[in-house]
Amino acid sequence: MCKCDEALASPLPHTAFTSSSVFTNGYAPGYAKLNRRGGAGGWSPLDSDHYQWLQVDLGSRKQVSAIATQGRYSSSDWTTRYRLLYSDTGRNWKPYHQDGNIWAFSGNSNSESSVRHELQQGIVARFLRLVPLDWSEEGRIGLRMELYGCSYWADVINFDGQGVIAYRFKVKKVKIIKDVITLKFKTSESEGVILHGEGQQGDYITLELHRAKLLLQINLGSNQYGSILGHTSVSSGSLLDDHHWHAVVIERFRRNVNFTLDTHTQHFRTNGEFDHLDLDYELSFGGMPYSGKPSGGGRKNFKGCMESINYNGDNITDLARRKKIDTSSFRNLTFSCMEAHSFPVFFNATSFLQLPGRANHNAASVGFQFRTWNPDGLLLFSNLGDGTLEVSLEGGQLAVHINASRSGGRSHYADMSSGSDLSDGQWHAVRLVAKENFAMLTIDGDEASAVRTSSPLSITTGGTYHLGGYFQQTPFPPLQRSFQGCMQAILLDDQPADLHAVEKGVAGAFENVSLDMCAIIDRCMPNHCEHGGRCKQTWDGFSCTCDGTGYTGATCHTSIYEPSCEAYKHLGRSSDTYWVDPDGSGPLGPFKVNCNMTEDKVWTTVMNNLPAQTTVMGSSRDRRTVLQVNYSASMDQVTAITTSAEHCEQHISYSCRTSRLLNTPEGTPYTWWVGRGSEKHFYWGGSGPGVQKCACGIDRNCTDPKYDCNCDADQKEDSGLLVYKDHLPVSQVAVGDTNRPGSEAKLTVGPLRCQGDGNYWNAASFTTPSSYLHFSTFQGETSADISFYFKTSAPYGVFLENLGNTDFIRLELKSPTVVSFSFDVGNGPVELQVHSATPLNDDQWHRVMAERNVKEAVLQLDLTYRASRPAPPQGHTRLELFSQLYVGAAGGQRGFLGCIRALRMNGVTLDLEERAKVTPGVKSGCQGHCTSYGVYCRNGGQCVERYNGYACDCTATAYDGPFCTREVGGFFEAGTLVRYNFLSEAAAAANRDAWSMAHPLSSQEVTLEQEEVAFSFSTSNAPAILMYVSSKTQDYLAVLLRQNGSLQVRYHLGGLREPFSIDVDQRNLANGQPHTFNMSRIDRSVTIQLDHYPPVTYTLPDASDTQLNQVKTLFLGKVYETGHVDPELIDRYNSPGFVGCLSRVQFNGVAPLKYALRTPASSLPASYQGKLVESNCGASPLSIPPMSAATDPWHLDNTDAEFPFNEERVVPDGVNRNSAIIGGIIAVVIFTILCTLVFLIRYMFRHKGTYHTHEAKGAGAAGAEAGVGGESADTAIIGTDNPETIDESKKEWFI
Repeated sequence: MCKCDEALASPLPHTAFTSSSVFTNGYAPGYAKLNRRGGAGGWSPLDSDHYQWLQVDLGSRKQVSAIATQGRYSSSDWTTRYRLLYSDTGRNWKPYHQDGNIWAFSGNSNSESSVRHELQQGIVARFLRLVPLDWSEEGRIGLRMELYGCSYWADVINFDGQGVIAYRFKVKKVKIIKDVITLKFKTSESEGVILHGEGQQGDYITLELHRAKLLLQINLGSNQYGSILGHTSVSSGSLLDDHHWHAVVIERFRRNVNFTLDTHTQHFRTNGEFDHLDLDYELSFGGMPYSGKPSGGGRKNFKGCMESINYNGDNITDLARRKKIDTSSFRNLTFSCMEAHSFPVFFNATSFLQLPGRANHNAASVGFQFRTWNPDGLLLFSNLGDGTLEVSLEGGQLAVHINASRSGGRSHYADMSSGSDLSDGQWHAVRLVAKENFAMLTIDGDEASAVRTSSPLSITTGGTYHLGGYFQQTPFPPLQRSFQGCMQAILLDDQPADLHAVEKGVAGAFENVSLDMCAIIDRCMPNHCEHGGRCKQTWDGFSCTCDGTGYTGATCHTSIYEPSCEAYKHLGRSSDTYWVDPDGSGPLGPFKVNCNMTEDKVWTTVMNNLPAQTTVMGSSRDRRTVLQVNYSASMDQVTAITTSAEHCEQHISYSCRTSRLLNTPEGTPYTWWVGRGSEKHFYWGGSGPGVQKCACGIDRNCTDPKYDCNCDADQKEDSGLLVYKDHLPVSQVAVGDTNRPGSEAKLTVGPLRCQGDGNYWNAASFTTPSSYLHFSTFQGETSADISFYFKTSAPYGVFLENLGNTDFIRLELKSPTVVSFSFDVGNGPVELQVHSATPLNDDQWHRVMAERNVKEAVLQLDLTYRASRPAPPQGHTRLELFSQLYVGAAGGQRGFLGCIRALRMNGVTLDLEERAKVTPGVKSGCQGHCTSYGVYCRNGGQCVERYNGYACDCTATAYDGPFCTREVGGFFEAGTLVRYNFLSEAAAAANRDAWSMAHPLSSQEVTLEQEEVAFSFSTSNAPAILMYVSSKTQDYLAVLLRQNGSLQVRYHLGGLREPFSIDVDQRNLANGQPHTFNMSRIDRSVTIQLDHYPPVTYTLPDASDTQLNQVKTLFLGKVYETGHVDPELIDRYNSPGFVGCLSRVQFNGVAPLKYALRTPASSLPASYQGKLVESNCGASPLSIPPMSAATDPWHLDNTDAEFPFNEERVVPDGVNRNSAIIGGIIAVVIFTILCTLVFLIRYMFRHKGTYHTHEAKGAGAAGAEAGVGGESADTAIIGTDNPETIDESKKEWFI
């Protein structure tokens, strides 16, 4: 192709140049040629103001690709900023657009150097007009210029709204697999069919104008059942009735279509299942075919001009010129374009147009057309002889206010309104007639809907009309003052307004009005609101409504949801159902998953709709039954989860009766399953890819060893886990052997379960300032978002940067407290900074999120600090980068030292780890997560580092769960007790490793001067012993419930005749409600807190000892002690023992109840006797303080998005919630009956046992016989199975 860069203006004669005015003869427009010095060295107008222009007539339509300007030779006159208009006729000008705005070119800064601009959107025109906007401060407007381009020629056909070109196919029916259609059109009409073709099978293609938008409708055929409809409709552009040329290209291959309008391309796939376009006879251009079926539905034919029509290589316009094609429907076929006679006027917020009407007449009559995006504005205002007339837009409705007086001096008002949504950018026609006692308002020629009023009026016209604005002082000013938009076809008092006379200054007056031009822009086309956000616009800008999309920001670009369950865990969230968005701002929408946060893993579960044990019968190899497995997310969404997961699994089960499965060992499988990418797989759960076996074949334990699947021998079942994640999830199962007599199969496909999120932990460590990673150029022209975590101990460093010619983007730690986001899209560098209140080089993880779009730029740090900057209303919007993307500083200047992880750009996570493996100075992964996330390990849980995260070790606490927030408790029946032995040397040695974190009280630490006690309890029975700590001496500590349900603490430390008793609360705490108890003693000071009441401090008497000597055993629920025990406690509180729930029991760093529940019964030092059932005692797990529902974006109650399936919440043991509720009700009923029976039996056989505090004779021998091994004698009593070793008087009866 030849380069389109010839000088177009220099060869032209002087007469081709015209201008608004000339300073003197030497400054004529003909001298305005680049680098010429003729005359005064260029053009200058008479006045340097905003109404001046320089115009060039190229003689014929030319393709223009660039423009260059210079100041006037050897002077102080130049133009610093200008606008470019173009036209085919020297009328109806169109301003040059770029980046969605009427473009202002930067001009010159002196008189000699030339400044050239390439036109991004090349234009074709005969006339070009340059309008100076700013000029030299030292001089005046001065200009020399050149246009660059090449010749242009095209066949043009004028369509009169009647004629249609029929392009006949060589055969009656054609099956077309590939189409290429190109054409250009221009029109003043908002409706009209541009091309149409159809076939008898229902296929069709139609390109038409509808409401001044281009609509492409295509149907390659619906399927035979009609369940999949083939109709596809896509619209593009708007305001296409501007009588300027618009270029269309339609490219189709099978179902893939590229639809281009004026350089904006949309890619889509047609609906349905077919690839061919089946058309009959012909394709018609300009309207519906006359010979076709009456399927036009009242559609109008196209009225306007078309050129360069090409269909699959045939030049339709050339064929029409050579009469090789049917044009018989045209009354008069012309090959030149009939120009429109409209004369539009363009108003901005400071404009007005004053026009003369007819004065002192008893009727006012006005008519005009207008178009605008603003719902409010003044269209017309006139001072009547005695009153005012106002026509305005109010909330998208047309309103007329007439204030006129009758004889007698009384004022009369008439108000009318009509229409709706008239600020939609379309042309709307207004006609108003007002005369004696009558007024009528008509919108868009709809006489039937005209509004009339018969108010008492007397009209005397004032003779002057103001359109588009009124800024003068008047006793009755209009409600609106200005209008932004366009008007045309202005009719005042039945006379068309002579706007040519106004332009020449002969009639009327105007200010800041652009004549013969409508510079309206549709800022919602193309739509910058992403992810389904709704675009709303005014004349000056647009805004996006993101409600219900799952995204936020000025252009609905950023997801409000986290990418994975892993991310939710690290916000301190517990197991629940959450919305996730794995690709953030990418094309995948958010969806719901179940997140199960276990102690060491995070499981993501996606449910499917295939019922468990789905029965299949009557299938064969020839006619397999295909079961479709649909998920609560699309296949692309599920794939995003499996791709980033570390491990995925899916349980699959095949129960069979005379139904073979894989036909092992060598046969063709009867049944297979289809996974990701629609690929068939011939292995079953428990096996792996490439191995045609079931789980029993891998484990070599099939019922019949001749086969590798049980069902291949017609035996019971084959089931197992599918774990090759690149094949998951299961989307179909084809069953093929259930047609024999008595044959049946039952299939179960479980939910997809994935664990871990590789993207979230994908990290790299930068060990030298000169180290960096490089990736391909970042593509973020109109919207770009970047998010990552960093941690460092360095005071500064560049996180990442990408450069262009002048454009760039950079994120940087500027100082220990400042993060900077800087970029340039062509309007000059912009920098946003956020300032942290605390240093960021604290070696903890910090989260950075940056976004830049056509509306604004935003920088956010740690979800706390935020800075934003609106984009300039005029200017470049595209970020054009060319270099590689560097993570770290490419030049080694201010290089980053530290870790970066989870770097995501426009929804795509960059694989830092993989790139770091081959890059010197950078290491894969990053340690040290506990510094940031250790805060989530609660209640004394210890944070443990993992390569890809952290875990909370709850071993030494009375809690478990992922954050050590779930209370561990037990339900005690009558007689149940838990004992923890402090003095067991053997126990201390056996458990030293497991309990090293707990600092257990070993035999050397027998004397205590302080205690920390905490537990929760609930019971309805009193009295009871909650906790008792015994010793080898007579010292003890007891926490008990008295007969009246009040709580008492007893300290017996020696020095006092009686134990020191503290009555904590006089309320009855045996009320079935949960209560919490916390106590700490240091020396003589005892501080106790009960429930939510304030702590209370008590002091031991001076005579009391302060040491709990030689602690021996801790009891919960009941005391069995052979050493010294307070007889009053035994007699009054020990029978029948505590009945109820105890939880989160902690004593000086030991969790005795949890230890007893979680270790084998024979394990030391903890054990229990009786029935102890683990329970959380109704406690709700502690979590991070939750957000309110109003501010919580993950709160699911308010969402209107629903799944098409019944979702079951995943519970740890896999039990269905409904089943659990029913089972619970049955258990409560049985429990109530058993309690009643126990009460009756107990009443009948009541026997008060006695208990001596002296050690039983021979207890030591009994202990040795029982093999306890070093335990004290009381253990022998509790541990023995032989009741004969206990004296009858020392027994207590338990039922």
